[in-house]
This record gives sequence, C-alpha cells and structure tokens, in this order.
Amino acid sequence: MKKDTSIFQNLKEENRNRIYNTIREKKCISGPALIYELKLSRPTVTQNINELLEEGLICENGTIGNTGGRRARGYSISEMFQIAAGLDITRNHITVLLVNLNGEIIYEKRIRYPFSITDEYKKKLGELISEAMEEKAIHEEQMLGVGIAVPGLVTKDYRTIFYGKILDFEGMTAEEFGKYIPFPCRLYNDADAGGYAEISQNSELKDAFYISLSNNIGGSILIDHKVYHGEGQRSGEVGHMTLIPNGRECYCGKRGCFETYCNASILSDVCDGNLQDFFQKLEQGDRECMELWRDYLYYLSIAVNNVRMLFDCKVILGGYVGAYMSDYMHQIRTLARERNTFETNADFLQPCQVKREALALGSALPFIHEFWEKV
Repeated sequence: MKKDTSIFQNLKEENRNRIYNTIREKKCISGPALIYELKLSRPTVTQNINELLEEGLICENGTIGNTGGRRARGYSISEMFQIAAGLDITRNHITVLLVNLNGEIIYEKRIRYPFSITDEYKKKLGELISEAMEEKAIHEEQMLGVGIAVPGLVTKDYRTIFYGKILDFEGMTAEEFGKYIPFPCRLYNDADAGGYAEISQNSELKDAFYISLSNNIGGSILIDHKVYHGEGQRSGEVGHMTLIPNGRECYCGKRGCFETYCNASILSDVCDGNLQDFFQKLEQGDRECMELWRDYLYYLSIAVNNVRMLFDCKVILGGYVGAYMSDYMHQIRTLARERNTFETNADFLQPCQVKREALALGSALPFIHEFWEKV
C-alpha cells in the first residue's frame, strides 16, 4: 500500500513553522527549550534549526543557562531577513515606514505633500520608498510588499478604491499608486489599518471597536483578532453616524455626521495644522483650546456611548487624536459613564497602545504576518 506522503510533508511544514514562530515569540530560545516547549523530538528540532540557520531565517544569539555545565546556544529570528513598507496617504501629508519581521518600526518619515492624482505624486511615493530602503540598506529581494492606508473604502481584494470622496480619488487602484514602486502594493482603509495595528500589537485585545480620530473619522470592528469588513466592505464607518440631526454639513452631503464634530483637523486648525501644538497649548491652559476640547469630548462621548450600546465591547480611541488621549481618559470616561444606561464606570473605554503612525503600520503588518504563516 502506497504511503500518503502529503501527510508527512504537511507535518514537516507544520513543525518548521511552529519552531520558527516559537523562536520569534520567545525572542531568544535554546534547542533544549524548544524541545520542551513544543514536545518535539531532538532530531526534529535539530534538523529544523540547522535548515533555518542555513537559509538565514534564524541566527545564533549568544548562550542561555548557567547550570554549571555547557551553556546552550540561543537562537533568534533574523529580523531583517524580510521587510514590509507602509504608507499613510492624507490630503496634505505622506507617511512612510518600514517594519521588520518582529513587527517593529525600523524607519519612519512624515512629510507635508499635498495629494493629487498626478504622475508627479506617484513618483514621490516611489522616491519615498526608495529613500527609506537606501537609508536602512534594504535590498529589493528583502521587500515583501507595500501597504497603502487611504481615507476611502477599498474592495475586498485590496486593489481598488470604490468610495473616495475625501480626496476625490474613487476608482484609483493599487497599481496606479504603485506605478513607481517595484513591489506588490495593496490598499487598506485607513481606520481598518489602525485597528489592525492595535489588535496585532496588543495580545490581550481580542474583540474591540477601534475609533480612528484622525483628519477624518473612521472605525474598525475587531472580532477574534481580525477586522470584520461587513457585506459591502463598509463596516465600522462611524464617521457618518448621525450625531446631531440637521447639524453641521459633512463632505458626504449629509448633516450632523460624527465626522464633522470630532475629526482631528477641528483641533489642529487652531494651531496652523499642528496637532501637537494644540495639546501643548491645552496643557498650558489656553482658554480657546480648553473650550474647544470641552466641546470635542462632549460630542465624542455621545459617539462612544452609541458604539458601546451597539457592540458591548471595549472601545479604543485611536488615530491622530487617540495618540494623545492617555492624559485625558478621566475626562472622557466621566462623560461616557454619565451617558451609559447600564454601567457605573467606563473602564471599557481605552486609549490606543499604538501611538506611532498606526495607519501606516497597520498597512505594512499584513505582509509580515503572512510571512510568519508561510515560513
């Protein structure tokens, strides 16, 4: 009877993947510790370690243990073996960053550069990627791909923007953005990218609703460590939840959208577009900033309560404003608690943990995570 070799091949690949990812998760681990951790045989672990070393996927990293005998060699992943890039596209800025195989940012740059559907703009994106790679001495074969976070809704295959009123770029494709980028490119909704970064970097966070308080308001529904996109790729779009009936006019053509009361520009516009300056003035007791912040939190608390009533899960305040929220959680929790019908506290409301360029990071990380799964 002929043996089914596919079963043995699958087992071999599974063992290899488990060994690699355990080394990655532990940062540094010895062969004996891998045997104990994974309950695998010594020959299996030794063979896989040797293969991973030969391929350059892992490297020796000192020795471990001090029992009086020979110290075991430690192994870590070769974190620069592959790299992914992320771009965050806004009306007036571009952010570029590089991420290593540990999911760590190794390069980031934000420049003021107005968006336009021109060849010049596409060339600039290519130049920014090239400059980042050159500065970090990254070779082309190391690059897994480039994720591009955009303020628009994106098709399921991450190729095309099907709703893009903010920048009037509906119909633009990943191929167009990547015209001068010689690597695979994908498009991601910016709020979904921010939510993905948050849940990827926070192992204790399983289910949550991520509110992206950036130059535009978005949301991301996070279920079991994954982004829920909805039937039409439109889930989580709280920016267009009606906050005040017949209120302020929104770019979408409706009135009273959450977007018009809590986008980051409302705060940064009083400081020549600099959000950091706004929070510095707020800390210094500037009256105009304090009054604006009071109103901002009032409207935000309404939206937070609506989300809590709908999903009964943790609510994460992220995006550009969310990065500054840690010092103001008592204020927003007090307001959210007062609106809550069922709870006497608002501990469900949390500031984001990913404060550095979450949108660009979340667009780069899928390439890294796919590599982890396939190695």
